[in-house]
Amino acid sequence: MSTPEDKPTRTPEDTTSSASHGGTMPAAPREGTPVGTPREGASENTMPSPQHDTHPRADCTIDTDGRITFRLPPTSAAHPRLLLRLRPKKGLPETTVHVIDLETGRDDGHRHAVLETHPVLDEGRWDVYLLSEPAAERRRLRPGLRDLRTLVDGHLRDRPSPVAVRIPYATKDGFLALRAWRRTAHAEARGIDLTDRTMTITARLHGAELHEDATVRLCLRGTDTVRTLAPRLDGDGRGFSFTAGPGDLTGDGGGATRIWDVFVRPTSEARPVRVGRLLDDVADRKHVYVYPPVEADGRTLRPYYTVDNDLAIEAT
Repeated sequence: MSTPEDKPTRTPEDTTSSASHGGTMPAAPREGTPVGTPREGASENTMPSPQHDTHPRADCTIDTDGRITFRLPPTSAAHPRLLLRLRPKKGLPETTVHVIDLETGRDDGHRHAVLETHPVLDEGRWDVYLLSEPAAERRRLRPGLRDLRTLVDGHLRDRPSPVAVRIPYATKDGFLALRAWRRTAHAEARGIDLTDRTMTITARLHGAELHEDATVRLCLRGTDTVRTLAPRLDGDGRGFSFTAGPGDLTGDGGGATRIWDVFVRPTSEARPVRVGRLLDDVADRKHVYVYPPVEADGRTLRPYYTVDNDLAIEAT
């Protein structure tokens, strides 16, 4: 079967939410309605009603260059600021924060802050807080209206190096956060075409150019095993496609279920570039874009997106 890029198989999690509970404009494939409580990790069925939720809400709008404007309700604080915190890996201390001044709007008294395109945010998840005063305790923000319309067709624009991406989103427990990627180069998956025996993946390279000796590399996770395929090049130095089947995904090690990570090598001398899908408004793609398996020769192959929105192939 063919699964075009704009019509993935959906799961029940692919829903839309109202603007008053962290919705987006317009509705696009993304994670479900934010749920939870002010305490991260709490039960998903105990979301406080808006009138009892003491966490302020922030609207945000992103432009085509990745510049994000935050809008918060009026406050009497003299020097309020937004604090962005790079979420550390489990067990590690917090190391990176970014602070932005909140200015008073001329018309409505609301506070506004602009996250410019520079400095480029490090790759990861950034939690957003309100600092009412420089020495005050920081408070997590709830998402208001998220206008992400400029991101929907972001894959249509060629990006220079480094490829920097930001997507505002609602966490599982209902707080505002940013998902950021920062890569020297990136190959954007555009379409996954499934037949009864093979899968064909179409992608476009950003931040680098393809040469005649370019190769696709399928790397068996947890091992040194690599399978090399010859891509079909579009001729513009950016677009390419390749086809993989059961015979291309065999190898020792990796356990009964093998995971193959997908890369493209622009030239024989270049570093491999990860293939994924980052250039739209979907911050967490793994449980939204779900593809059916390909079954052939007693084996099952299934393409999927990882928690970092990178492309991988599961083989069993």
